[in-house]
Amino acid sequence: MADFTHRDLAGSRFVSVDLTGARFRAVELRDVVMHGVSLSGAEIHGDIDGLVINGVEVEPLVEAELNRRYPDRAKMRPADAAGFREAWSVVERLWAQTVARARRVPPEALHESVGGEWSFIETLRHLVFATDAWVRRAVLGDPAPWHALGLPWDEMPDTPGVPRDREARPSLDEVLALRRDRMASVRAVVDGLTDASLDRETEVVEGAGWPPPVSFPVRECLLTVLNEEWQHRLYAERDLAALSDQVG
Repeated sequence: MADFTHRDLAGSRFVSVDLTGARFRAVELRDVVMHGVSLSGAEIHGDIDGLVINGVEVEPLVEAELNRRYPDRAKMRPADAAGFREAWSVVERLWAQTVARARRVPPEALHESVGGEWSFIETLRHLVFATDAWVRRAVLGDPAPWHALGLPWDEMPDTPGVPRDREARPSLDEVLALRRDRMASVRAVVDGLTDASLDRETEVVEGAGWPPPVSFPVRECLLTVLNEEWQHRLYAERDLAALSDQVG
């Protein structure tokens, strides 16, 4: 079994290659062309913009099905300030339901990984980092908003001043208190939004951290947070279901 980690294979050619059981994580597949491919029993989670299979563009079909399954999902792409306020209200409501479900799971299980993914507690810690990065740093201009329990994504390079303590085991209540504080920051921002402020560019924030010291549209920053909140709640619900099955 070969292991390719932090490798640049751009432009590589694969002919008569067996990838059965291969695992891909944080992989860039932009402009990849595959012919004579047998894709059976595969699972793909990620962005599929422009994917064409056997002449059929897949993204619109997937988007329509996901919006059918999750009626609130379409609200995560708001077009105006009022839409962002509504979207954040949806996030608050859905996460409240997920947290209530998590409280029915034994506390020690909330630190367990399911399928090699983050535990429930680690997921909440990552969302703290996402809020610090895209709201407190990018939108509000704090160059170092990081909390010691914040958790960057695994592939992010170690960055001076940005914590990444994978060994921490905070309680659910400890992490939820931190989450409430960060979610209140987002609520304050969206409540103060106007259509004009939504379209402005952020001020460049210097210093080590994420995102990098460039300007971003406020809209892009907030859409990133909405996407993080939506996707990671789905992952959390999936894993809580598995944990509930394990404990009976």
